[in-house]
Amino acid sequence: MNIFAKTGMIAAAALAAGCCCKPLSTGCANAPLSVAAEPFGVTKYGEKATKYVITGRGGLILVATDFGGRLLKCLAPDRHGKLADVTLGWNSVKEYEELGFSMGTLIGRYGNRIRDGKFTLDGKTYQLPLNETKPAPRHCNLHSGPRGWDAHVWKAKPFRDDAAGTAGLELSYVSKDGESGFPGTVEIKVVYTVFPDNVWRVDYEAATDKPTVLNPTHHSYWNLAGEASGDVLGQRLKIFADRYTQTDAGLIPTKDAPVKGTGFDFTESREIGAAAKWMASQKELAAMDNWYDHNFVLRGGNGRMKQAAEMYDPKSGRVLEIWTTEPCMQMYGAQNMSESLPSKTPGKPLCKFAGVALETQHYPDSPNRPDFPSTVLRPGQKFRSTTEYRFKAR
Repeated sequence: MNIFAKTGMIAAAALAAGCCCKPLSTGCANAPLSVAAEPFGVTKYGEKATKYVITGRGGLILVATDFGGRLLKCLAPDRHGKLADVTLGWNSVKEYEELGFSMGTLIGRYGNRIRDGKFTLDGKTYQLPLNETKPAPRHCNLHSGPRGWDAHVWKAKPFRDDAAGTAGLELSYVSKDGESGFPGTVEIKVVYTVFPDNVWRVDYEAATDKPTVLNPTHHSYWNLAGEASGDVLGQRLKIFADRYTQTDAGLIPTKDAPVKGTGFDFTESREIGAAAKWMASQKELAAMDNWYDHNFVLRGGNGRMKQAAEMYDPKSGRVLEIWTTEPCMQMYGAQNMSESLPSKTPGKPLCKFAGVALETQHYPDSPNRPDFPSTVLRPGQKFRSTTEYRFKAR
């Protein structure tokens, strides 16, 4: 039996059993460091996908696929060391293709919305596909259109470093000039690394042969009580931002505003659902179903590693800290999910507010807003960005 097959069986057993390891401050004491691979399916474009099970020494287990870089599962220990899958998702390529919600995927070339799917760069105007046009007056390019980077199978290279105690997956993709309407051929590399202290780090690096715009992000949904366990309204969230970005009815940014005195004030840890009455009373939030689909402007600006958020589930004790070099983070509260959606657990559907997406990023619609930090990438420049997901328990 080869090492991939053997470690895959070990990880699969842990997934099935909700493996309980000896508690440590950072996770489990006896988890074997491993990376295993197995087929995941075939996309509607005929590309074969593979999934990779990455087991860290602290007990954290990630299951990721080269199909759009999706995070399929994330098993994190609670205060007793017991593992649960804390990210939303599905069990097949077909479900990811048909059910949407950008579930667990890498987003690119441009995450979030661009007004009218149009921008001008160096005097030339580029028209992108319009894939969000309902309900009116939405009229934009969202997450790069109907076939962004999430709809492609990336080149994958698993790795394990026993000396450092790390394991992970290197993903690379060449986005050709004109793909989804964007200029320039972009070579992108994204590295997922699992560290012994239960940190999942995502490193982005890209270069282009023509001026272009670039704003990659990761679109995982989190429920620290476990996927398909119900809504996250009682879980607590802190966002390290004093301002958020207001939008028009088309969900396009208008201006930044203070969070103080609003339902967007997460400067102190509070339940995600604590401001439900305030949100419901705001007529201007009707286009967002009176819930969260907004950009938060993080303290510390662009390029410096700083904390973006802390999510906490009091029942399990699980904590997720998000740290990033990006200037902003989008919060989407899964208000459009419903019990018509399956989960990864047979017989347990998802529901409204089943998770929360916390997407580190630059501002939405930056190519049309010179007052926002630039997302322009030019030949000879290197785009670099890092986001860390730090799992703890208390």
